[in-house]
Amino acid sequence: MHKTRNILFNVYMGAFLLYLFAPLAIMGGAAFNDNKLPSVYPWKGFTWRWFADLMNDQVMWTSFRNTILVALAVVVIAVPIGTAAAILINSITGRVRAVLYGVMVAPILMPGAVIGISTLLFWNQVSVPSGLHLSVLGQVSYIAAFVMLLVLARLQSFDPALEEAALDLGASHGQVLRRILLPHLTPALAAGGAIAFFQSIENFNVTLFTRGTSNTLTVYVFSKVRSGITPTINALALMLIVMTLVAATWYEIGRRRRARVEAAREAEGRRAAAAEEM
Repeated sequence: MHKTRNILFNVYMGAFLLYLFAPLAIMGGAAFNDNKLPSVYPWKGFTWRWFADLMNDQVMWTSFRNTILVALAVVVIAVPIGTAAAILINSITGRVRAVLYGVMVAPILMPGAVIGISTLLFWNQVSVPSGLHLSVLGQVSYIAAFVMLLVLARLQSFDPALEEAALDLGASHGQVLRRILLPHLTPALAAGGAIAFFQSIENFNVTLFTRGTSNTLTVYVFSKVRSGITPTINALALMLIVMTLVAATWYEIGRRRRARVEAAREAEGRRAAAAEEM
C-alpha cells in the first residue's frame, strides 16, 4: 500500500510539473524555429534570427523600458502605503478595523478594467491627462493591498512588548519604528516589493485604459497579436525566463550561504556556553 501511494504521488508530481513546464519549453523552442509563426511545429530549422530581430525592435525595447519604470514606481509607492495601512489596521480594533480592512482589500476584488476606467475618469475631472503616471496610480490602488496583506500577516508574529520596553527605556517612536519594527518586517517588505513589481509588469487592463500614447510590454504584445505576432515575442519571453531563473538561483545560493553562516554562529555560541558551564 505504501509503495502504491508513493508511485501515485510520483506520477501526480510528474504530471503536475509537466503541465507547468511543457508550455514554457514549447514557447522557448519557438524562439529558435525558423518559422514566421510562433510555434515549434512544423520545425523549419534552427535560427538565431528572432533574437536579432528582438535586439533591433526599438518599439519593443521602449515598451519594455516603460514597463520596468512603471513597475519600479509602483513598488516605491505601493510598499509604503501598504505598510502604513497594515500598521494602522494592526493598531486598532472593533468595527473601524473591519471597515478599513474592507476598504483596503476591495480593489483586489474589482476587475482591472473597472479600476482603469475609474482612474482615467477621476483624474480627467481634475484635468490630469492620461499617461504612464496614471498607470502607476491605477496599479497602486490595488497592488498596495497585496503589500498590506503580507505585512499584516508578518505583524501577527510581532511582540508589542518590545515596543513598550523600548519606549520605557527612552527611545522615540521613530527609533522604535526604524530599529525594532522595520527590521522585523523586512522579509514581508521584500516579498511585498517583489509581488508589487511582478504584478505591475504583468498588468494589462489598468494600463490599457490609462497609458495615453505610451506603450508597455503587455499592451505592445496585445497590439502585435492583432496585427501579426512573430517569434520575437518568444525570444523576449525566453530571455525573461532565463533572467528570472538566474536571479532565483542567485537568491537561493545566497540564502543557503547565510543560513550556513547563521548555523555556524549558533553552534559556536552553544559550544562557548557549554565551555563556560564546565
